[in-house]
Amino acid sequence: MSHTWFWSLIQNDFKTGNIDFDGCLRLLEKMQITFDEDHLKHIFKKTIDKHTGDIISMDDFKAIYRALVHRPEFEELFKAYSTDGKLLPDSQLLKFLMKEQFQTDANETTTLEIIMKYEPIDEVRSKRMMSFEGFVRYMNSEECSIFKSQHKSVYQDMTHPLCDYFISSSHNTYLIADQLVGPSHLWGYTSALLKGCRCLEIDCWDGNNNEPLVYHGHTLTSRIPFRSVIHVIEKYAFMSSAYPLVLSLENHCSPKQQEVMAKCLKTILGDKLLSSPLGGEVDMTALPSPEALKFKVLIKNKKVGTLEESMLRMDEDYQGETEELTESESKSESGDTDDTLPTQQMRSPAKRRGERRPSLLPQKKTKVNKTKIALALSDLVVYTKSQKFVSFDHSRQHQQCYENNSIGESYARKLLKASAKDFISHTTRFITRIYPKGTRMKSSNYNPQEFWNVGCQMVALNFQTPGPPMELQDGKFLDNGGCGYVLKPQFLRDPNTKFTPRNVGGYSKPMSLSIRLISGHQLPPSSMSKTNKADPMVQIEIYGVPEDQTRKRSSVVKSNALCPKWNETFSFNIQVPELAMIRFCVEDEVSLAHNEFLGQYTLPVTSLNTGYRRIPLISKDGTKLESASLFAHVWYY
Repeated sequence: MSHTWFWSLIQNDFKTGNIDFDGCLRLLEKMQITFDEDHLKHIFKKTIDKHTGDIISMDDFKAIYRALVHRPEFEELFKAYSTDGKLLPDSQLLKFLMKEQFQTDANETTTLEIIMKYEPIDEVRSKRMMSFEGFVRYMNSEECSIFKSQHKSVYQDMTHPLCDYFISSSHNTYLIADQLVGPSHLWGYTSALLKGCRCLEIDCWDGNNNEPLVYHGHTLTSRIPFRSVIHVIEKYAFMSSAYPLVLSLENHCSPKQQEVMAKCLKTILGDKLLSSPLGGEVDMTALPSPEALKFKVLIKNKKVGTLEESMLRMDEDYQGETEELTESESKSESGDTDDTLPTQQMRSPAKRRGERRPSLLPQKKTKVNKTKIALALSDLVVYTKSQKFVSFDHSRQHQQCYENNSIGESYARKLLKASAKDFISHTTRFITRIYPKGTRMKSSNYNPQEFWNVGCQMVALNFQTPGPPMELQDGKFLDNGGCGYVLKPQFLRDPNTKFTPRNVGGYSKPMSLSIRLISGHQLPPSSMSKTNKADPMVQIEIYGVPEDQTRKRSSVVKSNALCPKWNETFSFNIQVPELAMIRFCVEDEVSLAHNEFLGQYTLPVTSLNTGYRRIPLISKDGTKLESASLFAHVWYY
């Protein structure tokens, strides 16, 4: 049956005789077979080398098809459950799902759905059976991905207060390169929103003709109109997620241009803009939930006065009115500003040395900042008021639930080392945003995990910079349907928690994880290879609380990127799986001292599927490598 099906599918393409490489490409595409062109070229060349000319017959095509599709590791599994080695009855498929894939809730309906969806041969399908062709299609499908399919849609409770969630957040969203001379571009906003990002940063400065501009201050980065940014945000805000979008304004504009900003936000965003508390509630003790704020844009900015005063002003015309906001800034924080100031680089070595040891104690020297804020813009701030962080103690006594803090990574790192317990207690109550230090001229990123470990909601990264930090970010927010909000574990939501990353105590829910790395398929060839070769090895890394951080690596398979085999088992004991991330990284061993990145996949440990699973691979720039994958068996208790 399989033989007849195959010939009937391809014979039309061979009607006029044998086919060339392009014909082979078209035929595989028609059959919906994903392939890497380098690998296909290599297999095609090997086939035509057996005879003269550069065209292939039907038998040749069948050999190419089998080399790409009929993987021995799949065949072994299929034959273990098939009664005759050719067909898999639905009862045997059910046995496979329960015993190998640990799908204990699978039943006859499940198997029938799989057969109907993946079995390409009508005659086999009508008998409620599966051929090897169908089994291969099923094993390569999203259903057999290592990422739990239930986590591909929103499954978490979205009715907790906003501060109970990790929120996907971007830093300097307008930049698409470095932060000194790089271009500012609207694509920065579009791409972040399409990724499900829920907190964007907009640096606003006075422009000509009373039109505010967006760029990185005191640098040579290019400039884009604020108005254009808001138009793009209006268009893409809720394309990937229905949950609230926060616009974090770093506002350097004069009051006059702040009024222009307020008008832009109101007219362009219209009903999407949240400009007053839900239900007119001004005496709030807790923030509303992402569910209650669906399809709303929130403005994060400094605010003068109270919510009540803003509400009273709503019907009045107060154009041109400003108020002065006075803030004290301790010297310990001033070195970690969100701006890249050239003055920082020009300080004397003595001064720099002195600044390297900021104390966590209240500083004697304070700098007083006076900022003029247009009431029109101030009044648009409701649940996300930017509040200068003074100390955990000060916040506990004076901070309101709708006031948020932004803390630079260096200062935040000192705080978490000095008192992780107070830091966690703070993040159970208030939204806390962490941002990269100003000296990261090339827009590099820090490791977000250490700040997620203490419950920081908005761990803002430079989305334009690839590498492990962004891979962790993308992996974490694959969870909960990619909606940009992930519910924090209970021990990071409870104000009386005793949990700290270095002392997990009774909050530990140990998980024993076993991964048998079986094989790879169509891995990207090495950049050093003239054909389709690489010397691949796989690194499996766990990120989480310090106790869980670990890395294990496979052996190197020489000269094989098409179908390397490992069959190696790796075991991990994870104390806090709720915070743990797992990263599979494939590298080519170029020399003993140097490996070249080929692809990776990162996901939360709690989103791991059990059984025989396909691990998709993602390139350096974050795009999915359609034909490349790893194959592994995953098991945990």
